[in-house]
Amino acid sequence: MINIGNTGFMLICASLVMLMTPGLAFFYGGLVGRKNVLTIMIQSFMSLGWTTVLWVVFGYSMCFGPDWHGLIGNPATYFMLRGVTLHTMFLGNDAGIPLVVHIAYQMMFAIITPALITGAFANRITFKAYFLFLTGWLIFVYFPFVHMLWSPNGMLAKWGAEDFAGGLVVHASAGFAALASVLFIGRRYVIENKPHNVPLIALGTGLLWFGWYGFNAGSELRVDAVTASAFLNTDIAASFAAITWLLVEWARGRQPKFVGLLTGAVAGLATITPAAGYVSPVTAIVIGILSGYICYYAVALKNRLQWDDALDVWGVHGVGGFLGITLLGIFGSHLWNPAGADGLAYGGTRFFFVQVAAAVICSAWAFVFTYGFLWLISKVTVTKVDRDAEETGLDITLHGEEAYPVGL
Repeated sequence: MINIGNTGFMLICASLVMLMTPGLAFFYGGLVGRKNVLTIMIQSFMSLGWTTVLWVVFGYSMCFGPDWHGLIGNPATYFMLRGVTLHTMFLGNDAGIPLVVHIAYQMMFAIITPALITGAFANRITFKAYFLFLTGWLIFVYFPFVHMLWSPNGMLAKWGAEDFAGGLVVHASAGFAALASVLFIGRRYVIENKPHNVPLIALGTGLLWFGWYGFNAGSELRVDAVTASAFLNTDIAASFAAITWLLVEWARGRQPKFVGLLTGAVAGLATITPAAGYVSPVTAIVIGILSGYICYYAVALKNRLQWDDALDVWGVHGVGGFLGITLLGIFGSHLWNPAGADGLAYGGTRFFFVQVAAAVICSAWAFVFTYGFLWLISKVTVTKVDRDAEETGLDITLHGEEAYPVGL
């Protein structure tokens, strides 16, 4: 029987998560130069459209269909949503939501995950190469790890690994894929690291932060006390991380930076994501402070090593997601989620090592596959634009459009 309250709540959460992808487009659009705004934004909106196509055809089935050796679901089971009707219920819990609601909600996660990676190779990848990358990465990285962690028969789920809302499935996988793409594609010919529009970054951060409540609180898939604690933990971690990043950057550079505050908030959001529904608000404070500090220095390390991760995807999402999964292994508590596990601080030694192992496996596969798949794509089509295209700007070179036409 349909639970009207839970169903309505989950539809709102799905809408919030959908809003995060346009928010990411604004966030990234403000960070790049004026000549590349549309190029980075279209990559997010392309994911919004193309990922939906793949999801409906076979993606949901690969994620949540009948299990194959704990690695992937049967892509034929829900092919083109076969067998899904108005009366088909989601059987993953007793929340009383229709299956179509779960399909829609999880689809929004699939949409934003590969879009996160685009910030790493901003200003230098061809659109054809990105289109191929988006397709292959979803099929061989995202869909399998969703099944392994969030399907009851998935390999990592059977191990006892936990990821409340996607620190591993979304952020660590995207972040380490971003690092692989940076190392394969190489540095930009024209290095342009100064944001062209800080208010646009602020708008994007606000939309991401707002949408993240649906991302984290909605991952309980029903309305209860855990939903509320995940909501609160999301805001606490983001706020403490934002202030921590600002203070560290202020101490080092003698000026409080608005972009630093915004970046710190996103780092906190990424880091609390896997733990949001499994830890206390006090623990969320600790996670927020650690994420602001550690992710800041991860970005500093990236700069020192001269990795051209243009928009700091690895330092914010990769390190943040990995850190969040690890901290969940330390601070997870049955007191804040009876369905969860006790972390190392509460005697859960095995759970801690399972979390670390899951994080290493997911991050390593995302890195290795991304590097290898980009190599394969490079044998089929050009992956990196030439110097002239970078100097002219990819908006004109690749798309024949301008965000700010001269004279208008």
